[in-house]
Amino acid sequence: MTSTGLSMNVRTTARRTVLISGASISGPALAYWLHRSGCAVTVVEKAGALRDGGYPIDIRGTAIEVVRRMGILPRLRDAHIDSRRCTFLDADGSEVASLKPSAVAGGVEGQDLEVRRGDLAASLYGKVRDDVEFLFGDSIDTLDEYGQGFDVTFRSGQRRTFDLVVGADGMHSQTRETLFGPEEQFHHYLGYCFAIFTMPNTFGLSREVMMWNTPGRAAALYAVGDNDELHAFLNFHQPEPPLDALRNPDAQRNLVATAFAGAGWEVPGMVKAMRDADDLFFDTAGQIRMPHWSSGRVALVGDAAYAPSFLTGQGSSLALVGAYMLANALATHRDHTAAFAAYERDVRDFVAMNQALVDQGGATLFPTTAQALERRNTRLRSLVTLPSAPARPAHSALTLPAFATMP
Repeated sequence: MTSTGLSMNVRTTARRTVLISGASISGPALAYWLHRSGCAVTVVEKAGALRDGGYPIDIRGTAIEVVRRMGILPRLRDAHIDSRRCTFLDADGSEVASLKPSAVAGGVEGQDLEVRRGDLAASLYGKVRDDVEFLFGDSIDTLDEYGQGFDVTFRSGQRRTFDLVVGADGMHSQTRETLFGPEEQFHHYLGYCFAIFTMPNTFGLSREVMMWNTPGRAAALYAVGDNDELHAFLNFHQPEPPLDALRNPDAQRNLVATAFAGAGWEVPGMVKAMRDADDLFFDTAGQIRMPHWSSGRVALVGDAAYAPSFLTGQGSSLALVGAYMLANALATHRDHTAAFAAYERDVRDFVAMNQALVDQGGATLFPTTAQALERRNTRLRSLVTLPSAPARPAHSALTLPAFATMP
């Protein structure tokens, strides 16, 4: 276990002690705002260190204002990928349409950001590492609520007490599983599986995306810069979630290979690279939908509470906005019950609007029938001669309040 940040005695003068599980996006963002409000914050992360690299993610709409208030917007603008084009291909690799990414995503060119996930994580961590305690290579083992807080036992054997606990540990949150019940109660499967990995850039691609489609299958190569590495993406329709494969890497590789058997273009080479990749990430496309994001002295934030799926392009933005709003609610209300209620009241409509983007966003890029694919291609061809689409209202549908001073 690696511990970084403040020593434990800092919490003796703090108004609240808060344990956050997860150090990806929502966890460090929440830690920043909670520290600013006077809380003593500990972040526990099962990985041994901050995760770098990662696939590109979007920061849009209201989330841009969050990172501006955090003071990391200039750094993220420097890290902006600035893709030049997105080219769609048909079954034999012929071009269907080539567009600016903003025309496809519906964002605001020149305002919205696309960065490597690791660049955002590093920027967030850099803002809090000197003020917040991080416990890397550890995780929560047991949580025992005793009225005024929690007795927490970590996997390392360490025992601590905290006033509040927040689960920021992703779509497959162990915190949620422990305190709210099995994931199946809250997971809404969207009918797709996907695999992401890196492979050599032997195609000469630069700051662009190439996406191949047949009904129910999509393969994409994403060059985020001019380097010799590509992010590869294989997505396919699967009527029922392959639950047996979710924890079995060999089964995942076999499932993807079977789904793309006989595919054209560069897909056979991508499948081969997938089998050899040491950074394969496989999952189902789904959303987390919960009637409540808090219970007693524990709350959930980001994907743990309301994962919208990659099909919306809003996961990181929701994580940033949700972290801000939860911290602001806790700074506004001394009583945590009132704070959690305010957090849910003020954010739930925003979450619902963004989760609804799945019906008009990414899912329309992956048609499952020949007729739907032809309709999509017709729309793409029409976009070549039209101006970029305006930002979807859901991206900016929430006005951030000024950050509160803890009473």
